[in-house]
Amino acid sequence: MTSQERGSVRGLLLAKGDEDNNIVWHEGHVDRSRREALLDQKGVVIWFTGLSGSGKSTIAFTVEHALAARSRLAYVLDGDNIRHGLNADLGFTAGDREENIRRIGEVARLFADAGFITLSSFVSPYKADRDNIRALLGSGDFLEVFVNTPLELCEQRDPKGLYKKARAGQIPNFTGVSDRYEAPVDPELEIHTADCTVAQAAQQVLDLLASRGKIW
Repeated sequence: MTSQERGSVRGLLLAKGDEDNNIVWHEGHVDRSRREALLDQKGVVIWFTGLSGSGKSTIAFTVEHALAARSRLAYVLDGDNIRHGLNADLGFTAGDREENIRRIGEVARLFADAGFITLSSFVSPYKADRDNIRALLGSGDFLEVFVNTPLELCEQRDPKGLYKKARAGQIPNFTGVSDRYEAPVDPELEIHTADCTVAQAAQQVLDLLASRGKIW
C-alpha cells in the first residue's frame, strides 16, 4: 500500500467515525499529573534530529543510561528499531518518511502523557514534519535537539556503511546524498559533535531537561 493509499484509508476511517459517532475519546481516572507524581518527573519528548551517523542514537542512549542512574524513567525511540516493527511497512520515499514521523509523533505523545522522558532519535529531515509533531505535543512537551554534525564527518564515521552504498547509487532517497536535509531553524538545543565528547553532549541534554523543569 502506498503512502497516498494509506492517507486515503485514514481519511475514510476518520470520516466514517465522525459520521457514525462511534469513535469517542475515553478519559481515564488517572490523569497525567498523577502519573508524573508517581514517577517524580515530568513527561517530555526530546526530539533528536540530524544526519545519519551524526550521533543521535548514541547520545540518546547515553542520556537514557544517565537518567536511569538518577532513578528517572526514560525510553529511547530509535529510527532503526522502530522500522523493525511498528513501521516495518514503510520505505524511504518522502510520503513514507512523513508517515514514519507522524506515527512516531503519536507514540511519543502517548509516552509523554504517561510521564516518560521520551528520547526520539530520527533523521526526520523535513522541517514541516518536525513542526507538525511540535504542534501535536504542545508547548513545553517537545524539545528539539539538532545534532549538528558535518556531512563529511558523518561519512567518515559511516557506522552502517550507508553513505558508501548511497554514493554507489544502491540506496535511493538517502538524506544528505540524494535527498535534502532541512536543518532546524530555532531548536531548543544544538549539539556540535565535532567539538565535544558523547558524555559532554549527553550532559547538555540533561542540563536542558533540568532547565525546563522536567527533572530536578
